[in-house]
Amino acid sequence: MMKVQRKSSLSARARHSAAAVCALALLGSANIARASDPLPSDPELEAVTLSAPKPSWVFVERGFVVPGNAIYDTDTGKMLGMVEASTLSDLSIDPAGKAYYVSESIWTKGWRGTRQDMITVYDSATLKLKNEIAIPGRILIGGRKFNFVLADEGKTAYVYNLDPASSVNVVDLVKGKFVKKIELAGCASLMPVTGVGFSALCSDGSLATVKVAAAKPEITRSAPFFSATNDPIFDNFGYDGAKQQAVFLTYTGQVFTAKLGATPTISEPFSIQAAAGVSPADTKPLDVHWYPGARQGLAYHLGTGHAYVLMHTGEYWTHKEPGTEIWDLDVAAKKVVRRIPLEHPASAIAITQEANPKLVLSTERGEDGPSALLILDAKTGEQKFMLENSGGGVMRTLEP
Repeated sequence: MMKVQRKSSLSARARHSAAAVCALALLGSANIARASDPLPSDPELEAVTLSAPKPSWVFVERGFVVPGNAIYDTDTGKMLGMVEASTLSDLSIDPAGKAYYVSESIWTKGWRGTRQDMITVYDSATLKLKNEIAIPGRILIGGRKFNFVLADEGKTAYVYNLDPASSVNVVDLVKGKFVKKIELAGCASLMPVTGVGFSALCSDGSLATVKVAAAKPEITRSAPFFSATNDPIFDNFGYDGAKQQAVFLTYTGQVFTAKLGATPTISEPFSIQAAAGVSPADTKPLDVHWYPGARQGLAYHLGTGHAYVLMHTGEYWTHKEPGTEIWDLDVAAKKVVRRIPLEHPASAIAITQEANPKLVLSTERGEDGPSALLILDAKTGEQKFMLENSGGGVMRTLEP
């Protein structure tokens, strides 16, 4: 879909409907227009092309009812366009800035009929369809950043699959074709590993590393370092592709860092609550503490190594509760350097990867009004924009 700039609040559909009514009225007039005459161009609509994606842009899933990924510029607060997508799809951004990739599933008869799984390729300038790459399956779930990831400078895609066992589809984006499926029992949440393949978190508490190039992929696992049953890791974590590092956060607020590679190394954990000078959380019933939560509760700024975490007070297993504060965590120093209270709870957080970054929040305002995107200066906490009805799904920003 080509980006459209609107110069008035009247919708395109309303304008065209009004034009049709006027045309019917004119049929009875003496100066009737010929049916073959083309409609005049609409001066209030202007089709333009987009630049390559910028660090100030944020890509927001519109949600289950209105699928697609809206593009907003956090410098101006303006919507720039929409990347088409089906329900429960995943978006990835070409590092070269030439395309947007959507991992999605469709059916020939809506939610029934013949199922088709694919990676759909859109031109980043016009948002028009470029290609469709058929794949043998993918998991149908939304709100996860690491089910569909790009590697090898955007030449390879990894798509998480579940039909019925856990597996990963490897796709050559240069040739536009599916390469192979790798069985990966009990693991998900994919992280590209340069020169190796990818890593994934596993249900036994380990980190799996998959060497993809061999005819038979080689899979190794670390020793278990977390409990997927007692204190799971949030699947929207921090990942730095350039430094090959990941920052994991558990439901109780334990922070792990991992250096990825053929043989990854994983740090000893520390408590984000202790880093803020408050009592660490636990898993005991009825104990009230500060806990991390929300659908997308952690945003990681690669340049500074700071993690911005949505926190709330409650009991254990309230990990879906929206955040009432943002905790700015210096990961290397193991210290929360700032706490930002929120007027309205937030269900998702993202950060632009700029020298002067902006935080983007999906807020939930309940009876006070509809949900909105809130754009803040990450250094000062100052509000820059509030964008009404802007979508509440997972958010992505351009990462180096």
